[in-house]
Amino acid sequence: MEIRHATMADLAAVTAVEAECFPAAEAATEASFRARLSVYPDHFWLLFDEEKLVGFVNGMVTDVADLCDEMYENAAMHNENGAWQMIFGVNTIPSYRCRGLAEMVLRRVIDDARSQGRKGLVLTCKDRLVHYYAKLGFVSEGISESGHGGVVWYQMRLTF
Repeated sequence: MEIRHATMADLAAVTAVEAECFPAAEAATEASFRARLSVYPDHFWLLFDEEKLVGFVNGMVTDVADLCDEMYENAAMHNENGAWQMIFGVNTIPSYRCRGLAEMVLRRVIDDARSQGRKGLVLTCKDRLVHYYAKLGFVSEGISESGHGGVVWYQMRLTF
């Protein structure tokens, strides 16, 4: 397994993995990924098994402390010197789940954010995943203001 940052050449593969991992109402579109990759490709951590993309984590960096829905579609909100690494998606294709791969990528993201001098990381998740992120050090801040995909999301924060 190899973890590396993304390039625009990864656009189709990233979009396909996202579609396999999330319902259509929640999945980012190819156009959204194109915008993100054009601004912050180094904030995509891609996990490959040989040549096959099997998972990834992506998000922007900002001084805004809470993750808001506008961030998903407005790549211009990214500030490379920002305090908080936002996490928009943690993706692992179904046939590779339950092997600790998402945790492996997230630990790399956490290490990178720490070494970049960030205050920490913020993500939102469904209630069934609150305990999963808690084991990595994220603390639930309760129900998020996000209405993304018409789902109830919980905001989680890991502060260094």
